[in-house]
Amino acid sequence: MWIFGAAQPACVVSCKREASVSEQQGTPETVGTHLKVTQLLVRNTSLRGWRGGKRKETWPRPAPLLLTGSRRDGGGAISWRRRPWPHRTCSARPPGWPPPAPCCRCAAAPGSSSSSSSSSSGVPGGSRPSPSQPAGVSFPCQVLFRAVTFGLNAFTLRHLSRELLGVVNVRLTLLYSTVLFLAREAFRRACLSGSTKRNWTKTINLLWLTVPLGVFWSVFLGLVWLHLLEVPDPSVVPHYQAGVVAFGLSAIIELLGEPFWVLAQAHLFVRLKVIAESLSVVSKCVLTVILVILYPQWGLYIFSLAQLLYTSVLVMCYIIYFGMFLGSPEATKKSFPVTRMKALLPKVVEDETFLNWKEARLTWSFFKQSFLKQILTEGERYVMTFLNVLNFGDQGVYDIVNNLGSLVARFIFLPIEESFYVFFAKVLERGKNVKDQKQDDIAMAANVLEQLLKLVLLIGLTITVFGYAFSQLALDIYGGSMLSSGTGPNLLRCYSLYVLFLAINGVTECFTFALMCKEEVDRYNFVMLALSFTFLCISYFLTHWHGSVGFILANCFNMGIRIAHSTHYIYDYFKESTYRPLTGLLPSPVLMLIYVISGVITAFSEVFFCCDKGWMARLIHISIGAVCFAATIITMFCMETKLVHFVRSQFLSRYMKKGT
Repeated sequence: MWIFGAAQPACVVSCKREASVSEQQGTPETVGTHLKVTQLLVRNTSLRGWRGGKRKETWPRPAPLLLTGSRRDGGGAISWRRRPWPHRTCSARPPGWPPPAPCCRCAAAPGSSSSSSSSSSGVPGGSRPSPSQPAGVSFPCQVLFRAVTFGLNAFTLRHLSRELLGVVNVRLTLLYSTVLFLAREAFRRACLSGSTKRNWTKTINLLWLTVPLGVFWSVFLGLVWLHLLEVPDPSVVPHYQAGVVAFGLSAIIELLGEPFWVLAQAHLFVRLKVIAESLSVVSKCVLTVILVILYPQWGLYIFSLAQLLYTSVLVMCYIIYFGMFLGSPEATKKSFPVTRMKALLPKVVEDETFLNWKEARLTWSFFKQSFLKQILTEGERYVMTFLNVLNFGDQGVYDIVNNLGSLVARFIFLPIEESFYVFFAKVLERGKNVKDQKQDDIAMAANVLEQLLKLVLLIGLTITVFGYAFSQLALDIYGGSMLSSGTGPNLLRCYSLYVLFLAINGVTECFTFALMCKEEVDRYNFVMLALSFTFLCISYFLTHWHGSVGFILANCFNMGIRIAHSTHYIYDYFKESTYRPLTGLLPSPVLMLIYVISGVITAFSEVFFCCDKGWMARLIHISIGAVCFAATIITMFCMETKLVHFVRSQFLSRYMKKGT
């Protein structure tokens, strides 16, 4: 959790793919264990869901690379061309996006339905925009405001105590996210299921029930936070009671905008969503920085006021937009189902029920699953909060380091996983063994999987090797001595190793989930559920033995089990063919030797030059690291020529064409 909110989930995409299609159909019974488990496992990756008012599944993400391939020669070279967005095979679609009409191949996929039609696109006028279009609108804006908040975070960290950060980032944020999740998650899923051709008056009536539900959870959980949990020392973290009240109230304020949010999401108002969240986050950042500079003694008052401002700006953006949009010529032209602002308030219609009882029952079905999902989703935070395994200072440092370490997973590995999940699901037919597939497709998929595994392996190894020697320097530059002293450097070093596990797990599960049939996914989900509870237990014991590092070690153990399962599936899948894509996990021996030498040299360099010997010593340390990194890259280019060709044809050519 950043101080100002905004960490994004990372490697849970592969766990969610199988559930998304059935969820959009609005039938939790069809989802079965998919819904209960595949979206429960955020905590297994130790990468936070969105905080500070952002929902845990925030769309749109960066536009996927929609690729297909064709052999150019007999030597295994592959060329790529753009392909339209696949239909049902791409289950990694934004929540609320209408189910597309299935193609002939997708119709056979588990969970697909042939009853969908383009008329349910949810876009006024019946047109369905490409998912890449809204992503193109939102991604630059997201990068811009994230860069701003990143810089403001670095500035603010130097003016705050670890204990204050721990209370805000873990304790109070957990209260806020728990209230929002229990009050609105089931309603969102139910009201975004199916077509936009519905009685919106009854849907809006149902959505307004989130407000009294939010009041109930805010009061109930607020009392728990005030009277049952450990209260911070007032001399270190002042105004804790006011912080609990403010964060609970901010959740209620955000729920006031729920009808507007669902209506915008159902009709694909992506730009509105991005702008509203950007303005609210930046407003929160600016107010926090101003108050930290002018009134540092205010303690939790600072973050309480910033949180209330965040939710108020977020809700007001939606209200102002719909106030201008409803009744306008554009809304009339698109036959928008709501014509005036008054229609967005609860309304009793004569001779009709107040609610759509089908949606209400669907909401209840989703709601029954919410408790378990929330416990698993926020597992680490609940362990920290209720079991007191870490003090507030360690909680704050762990949360910041955890989010810093997850940057690579969010911005590099996540787009790769999403893109190639689409590719594998399109090239290979789900549920068929290797002999029943087209052999050209098998050859292509095996080649791509091998190179993709090698690519993420080398990225992960590079981060692990160089992250060990530069963790302390990175934390010192970012947050000063508060992060670079104590447990911070060891946490980031362990997280550098964890990134390697994330990299391999993301690709192996990407392939596995693209090919599993429904029965295989069901069995896997039960295994994942057991792993989730095992993870929570291991986290508890490891934190007693190794402090906050224990959480990361537990995540490494969990990811290792998942990697073992996925690689076993891949091995069994290809064992009756001549292809062995798992050899991508075996880099060149010469390259491995360079990694070992670079790791040893940079480790000694850190001991002699970093980080309390002045900036000149730091520059020497950075220079030594740069030389070792350059040697590693040169060796990589020389020894992994097939991978270099893959990267050039797969990624670089795409961006070069964009620039011309």
